[in-house]
Parts: sequence; C-alpha cells; structure tokens
Amino acid sequence: MKDKIYRSDNERIKPFEFNDEVTSVFSDMINRSVPGYELITSMMPVIAEKYAQSNSSIYDLGCSLGAVSFAIRNKIIDSGIKIIAIDSSKSMINSCKKNIEKKKVELPIEFIIDDILNIKIKNSSLVIMNFSLQFIPVEQRDELINKIFNSLLPGGVLILSEKIFSDSDFEDDATTQLHFQMKKMNGYEESEIARKREALENVLMPESIDSHFSRLKRIGFEKYFTWFKCFNFASIIAFK
Repeated sequence: MKDKIYRSDNERIKPFEFNDEVTSVFSDMINRSVPGYELITSMMPVIAEKYAQSNSSIYDLGCSLGAVSFAIRNKIIDSGIKIIAIDSSKSMINSCKKNIEKKKVELPIEFIIDDILNIKIKNSSLVIMNFSLQFIPVEQRDELINKIFNSLLPGGVLILSEKIFSDSDFEDDATTQLHFQMKKMNGYEESEIARKREALENVLMPESIDSHFSRLKRIGFEKYFTWFKCFNFASIIAFK
C-alpha cells in the first residue's frame, strides 16, 4: 500500500508509533524515506554468510516486517543457524508470521513480540539493528549495546544502521536538505514531510557517528567502521 498517512492535515499530529496503520504501508514508507534501505537489506545476507557461525543465532532486533530476516533466510543454508526476530509491534510481528507461511525454507525464524530492552540475547554470532536503536531512549542505549556485546561469541559482529547527524553544521544542513529532496522526488508532498517530522520529534533521536563509535569503544568492541553512508543515514559494523 502507498504511504499517505501524513497527507491529511485534518487531524492533530500524534507521536509516531508502529501501529496497524504504519504496518500496512511500512514497506513503501521506508523505501521512499530511507536512502539506501534496499541496498543495506540486500547486503545483510553477504555479512551473514561471512560472519554468522554454525550452531549460533542471528538476532534481528526491531525487525519490523522482517525484511532482513527473510533476506538472510533466503540465502543462508547452514542448518545450524537460527534467526530470532524481535519487535515490540504486535501488528508487525503478525505480518511477519503471515509472510513466513508463504515460503518454505529450512533456516528457521523465531518471531517474538517484545521490547528489545527486555529480551535475553544468547549464543549470538550476528546481531542486526537496522534503524531501531534510534527509537530507544538515549540513556538506555549503553545498557542495550552492552547486553548485545556480552551475548556475542568471539568474532561476533553487530550491525548498527541509524539516522545520524553531523557535528559540522554545513554537512548536517546539506545532508538534511538532500534527504528532503529525495523524499520529494519519491512523491511525498512538503506538507507530508513536515507533518511526519513533527510526529517523529522526541520519538526518533539520532546521534552522530562519533557518539556511536564512542559507545562501541566504551563497551568493548575492538574494531568498528562505517560500511555504508548516504546523506544523513549510515550503517556501522562492529567486531567483538
């Protein structure tokens, strides 16, 4: 379905949430709103093939419609690997479960409805957070990343994809404007963009790349770097 959630200005703008309405248009929304989303998703099986270890789990934290989990499942054939996909949105997980019934592939996916702050992570070789940490309160992010680090096996990898801001005012303004232009070219009206930005205020809280790097180092990750960046969106790979 086409994302037209913020086209009408008849109602008071409510804080953004992953409800039934968003779930129904999420695929269109994220592909038209996040630069490089399809490329990032398509690279997850490449990373999984390289770093996921036999007899371990891959965690997809904040899985939404399960695009990453399905992409990995369709490419990885190691029967000793299990995918665990978690999201706090009941409507998102229900949609995932419906989609998984349509495909029969041996690599299992376990879908869980829960807040990723509450779940236990264990025996992981790859943990993926694609655009989900940004919705976690900043003061709770260290605790979550530390939990992920402790769950990772030696040689384990964390993928962290996020909307970011730059410490350079010029770069931050330029990338924000380019992102705005991309959304306009993808069919969003200026009023839609403004209303969604208001809905996301104080819900999506971006940080700088340096802030992410400082947290990863503080928690114990030995190596990390930005493997993807487009405008004000980036993806980091971190190694235990």
